[in-house]
This record gives sequence, C-alpha cells and structure tokens, in this order.
Amino acid sequence: MLHVRSIWNGAISFGLVSIPIKLVNATESHSISFRQVHLDDGGRIRYRKYCEAEDREVTTGEIGKAYEDADGTLIPITDEDLAQLPIPTARTIEIVAFVPADRIDPLQMDTAYYLSANGVPAAKPYTLLREALKRSQKVAIAKFALRGRERLGMLRVVDDVIAMHGLLWPDEIRAPQDVAPDTSVTVRDKELDLADALMDTLGEVDLADLHDDYREALEELIAAKASGVEAPAAATGEKTGGKVLDLMAALEKSVRAAKESRGEGEETGEAAEVTRLPARTAARKSARTAPKEVGGKKSTAKKSAAKKTTAKKATTATTAKKPASKTTAQAATKKTAAKKTAAAKKTSPRKRTSA
Repeated sequence: MLHVRSIWNGAISFGLVSIPIKLVNATESHSISFRQVHLDDGGRIRYRKYCEAEDREVTTGEIGKAYEDADGTLIPITDEDLAQLPIPTARTIEIVAFVPADRIDPLQMDTAYYLSANGVPAAKPYTLLREALKRSQKVAIAKFALRGRERLGMLRVVDDVIAMHGLLWPDEIRAPQDVAPDTSVTVRDKELDLADALMDTLGEVDLADLHDDYREALEELIAAKASGVEAPAAATGEKTGGKVLDLMAALEKSVRAAKESRGEGEETGEAAEVTRLPARTAARKSARTAPKEVGGKKSTAKKSAAKKTTAKKATTATTAKKPASKTTAQAATKKTAAKKTAAAKKTSPRKRTSA
C-alpha cells in the first residue's frame, strides 16, 4: 500500500496501544466527467474567484474560511483556530467499542479507506489488532477527525488489511416517513410464490462480473465522435413506462425470461411470452377448445382400443378352430387305416386256403 499516496497520517488508539498508520483511499471513481463549453464557439467556460468587496479577481492564496451566521454575518475561521480545537481525535483513530457487524445499519456506510502500517515498529501492533478482529468476528467502532470535522468509523478486516468505513452519525440518517405507499395493498400468496420463483431463478451473482454498461457506451460515443465516424446506435428495448398492467403476467414473463437466459427454457419447453386474456375471453376459449381436444383424444383412444380388442378376439377364435380341425382329420384317417388293415387280414387266410 506504500506506493499509493496517503491522504492522512496518524495512529490507531487501541487502549494504551498506539499503532502508527497511513490512511489511503480504498475506492476510486471511473465516471467520465465533462467540461462546460460555449455552444456558439466551443470555448471553455471557467469560474473565476471574485471578491465582491474589491470588485476584482483574487488568487487561491488570498482565500480563507468563514462561517455565515443566520443574519448573513461572516465569521472568519482560520486553520490555527481549527488546529487548537480540543479534539483528541485530531490525529488519532480512537477505538471506542467492538460490536457485531450486523449492528451497523448499511444506511450509515460512507467512504471506505485502507489503513496501512506506517513503519516497521507498527507492524506488530497492527497485526495484533487485525488478528483480534478476525477472531472476535466483530468490527471496531472508532472516532476520527478528517477534513475539518470529527467523524465516526468502522474498522474491519479485508484480506490481510484493516479497512475503515466512514459512518454517518445516527442523527444524519433521515427517518423513512411518508416514503412507503400510502395506500392499503394486499399481496396474494400466488404473487409471492412467483416472486420467490423469480428470485430463485435469478440466483446469485459474482459482483466481479458486473460492469458499468453506461460508461462503456459513453466511451464508445466519445471515441466515435473523436474519429469522425457515426456514433453507435442506441439499443432499443421493451419500455414499460413504469406501469404494471398485470402483475401476475409480468412475474410469469420475468420467470420464463430468466429461465431462458440460463438455458432452462429449452429443456422444459416453456414459452418466453405470456399473454394475459380477459376472464370472459379466456373462459370462452377454454370452453370451445378444451372439450374438443380432450374429448377427441379420448374417443379416438376408445375406438382404437375397441378395434384392437375385436381383432384379438377374432384371432384367438381362428387360432382355436384351426388346431381342432387338424385333430379331427387325423382321427378319421387313423380309423380308415385300421378298417383297411382288418379287412386285409381277413382276406389273406382265405386266399391261402384255396391255394
């Protein structure tokens, strides 16, 4: 962290233990800023520091601070005045308590900083505080002074570094009065079930995969204008206008669209579009269509089954008759053969006697 420019040098007060540290910004802004220009000729618009009393422009070195009273009176405040304020946190991050992390309201979270150990002697106490925070699974609440005012902070461990989040004072959080809907609304269980299904379908996301689409589009626009080429066309999407005509239809459509985006729509055969019909129209269409489809399928199935049964009976009967006819013929043949044999025996002795 030493290669990053520190914005504040001081110490962490941990009981009687003092830990020299440097305060470093933990975040950076990637937003694109614009300059004001004169529309007629493109000239830069600049703001000049102007003294009303002397009617002239002044330099930065001639400018100080003053507090404006309710009646408009300006009360000068110098840097020496601020440095002599009896604030123990002027150069110290004073830890006042350790609390569970869920005790901190996210509404209080403000700017984030990294605390870097300042020098070799600070490494041991710095590591001690870091490991104590890890093992306790708590965060430290501290007070510190920065940019002319005392602030509240929360210390926690990020990887192997102690990070500090500036916190707003409790009285700086507005009460959420008159913000919730002022009408009585009933949410049905089916609507909640669909909302749950949508939440499950969307699932989780790795925040590292998210990026600023607006900034990328703005960079492409700037690059196109700088090159003198045509700017990329804006993507056209479905516009709802903030109106929900059918909440159930919107939820169902959202669930199916989410499943399709995850490749689940093809497996389940679900359609991506949902069209809500008025109650009467849906009932008439159901009455016209459903019985014919279901009835037709059932009648056809019954006729086919009847034909199959009749065919089976006929085949069985024919099969039964054929073996019977064969057996009768064989018996008749045997009887005829026996009669011929008996007749031959009787005739044969007579012939021999006459001889």
